[in-house]
Amino acid sequence: MTPLRILWVKLGGLWPLDRGARLRSFHIVSELSREHRVSVATTHWPGDDLSALRTQLPRCTEILSFPHAPGKAGSARFIAALARSWLSPLPVDLSKWQVPALRRAVERMLASGRFDVCVADFLGAIPNLTRPWPVPVLFFEHNVEHLIWQRLSAAAASWWRRGLLEVEWRKMRRYEAAAVAAADVTATVSEPDRAALAALAPTASVHTIPTGVDTGYFAPNGVHERSARLVFTGSMEWYPNEDGMLHFIDAILPVIRRDVPDVALTVVGRNPSARLRAVARDAGVTVTGTVDDVRPFIGEGTVYVVPLRIGGGTRLKIFEALAMGKPVVSTTVGAEGLPLVPGTHFVRADAAADFAAAVVALLRDAGRRRALGEAGRRLVVERYSWAQVARQFETLCRQASAR
Repeated sequence: MTPLRILWVKLGGLWPLDRGARLRSFHIVSELSREHRVSVATTHWPGDDLSALRTQLPRCTEILSFPHAPGKAGSARFIAALARSWLSPLPVDLSKWQVPALRRAVERMLASGRFDVCVADFLGAIPNLTRPWPVPVLFFEHNVEHLIWQRLSAAAASWWRRGLLEVEWRKMRRYEAAAVAAADVTATVSEPDRAALAALAPTASVHTIPTGVDTGYFAPNGVHERSARLVFTGSMEWYPNEDGMLHFIDAILPVIRRDVPDVALTVVGRNPSARLRAVARDAGVTVTGTVDDVRPFIGEGTVYVVPLRIGGGTRLKIFEALAMGKPVVSTTVGAEGLPLVPGTHFVRADAAADFAAAVVALLRDAGRRRALGEAGRRLVVERYSWAQVARQFETLCRQASAR
């Protein structure tokens, strides 16, 4: 077949691979660039090393990246974005990702006639594409964003925060629905996400691609598990991860310790908040912050825990743990959208007492841990390599370009 000419637009960068949003996009771009002409337009944090991204994606035709630091909650930049959001239909979480320099560059590139399809990677890319779109657009939505904000609203402790988040998730739903309706094809990462977005825009072309994992990089690596060691990995600046670990330390870990007093917990991931560090310190929990390689920490784990209460899309972290042959205990939300059979590939538990009981049972049963780990590793190796995922994504790119 004729190679496709693809412009991939993603806010927030593609390197380093320190969060799920980057992992999925990076590996698909890397695989597509083997056979297609892929150009990338993205952003980076001021001070980031751009040469690293170009080194990691040597087959890409062109990589443009613009400095952009979205405002953190409470900062002057964030407050300005919030004010703009209240005066427009654009949610604050998208308003802060408007990058005029990137928007102008993408507009010039698409107007040149050099591309068959534009991939708008995440909802944040959409405000940076000028309407009308001169080429077909494939909207790659890793999460159903409005559902995350809706769950945040439902979990808010105060009435005023709940009210603010209520406005945000409804604005996000309207914008997300419009994006799905306008795109030529929308790609999601799970069947529940596909159904949710298809319900927002019934006439849209919405499809699912699976989540993948680098089964060569994430593999049993000879690191011996430590007795009664629990581990969680994830970007700790993402609120659902922080919420899940605060809940685990407060409501689940003490119950586990009643039966297994020497149990230890390691939380691995970038930018943990001062609040999480303080809570962890008081509970005797290790918080690493940013690490160069999560695999040694996963390897030492006896049980990998995913106690998420809020989220959307699919959790790459579970596939990484399974690829390393680790037994996983997860909430329904944590494993949402993944093609896993509870009891065969992982243990599902939602209530705090049930989650604690599941962890204790696994800590006491080495045979059961081994069986879960072997079944999980076998599943991802046979069905979910990045090359297999990229082939399905290529099919959707061709569908979009033909519309």
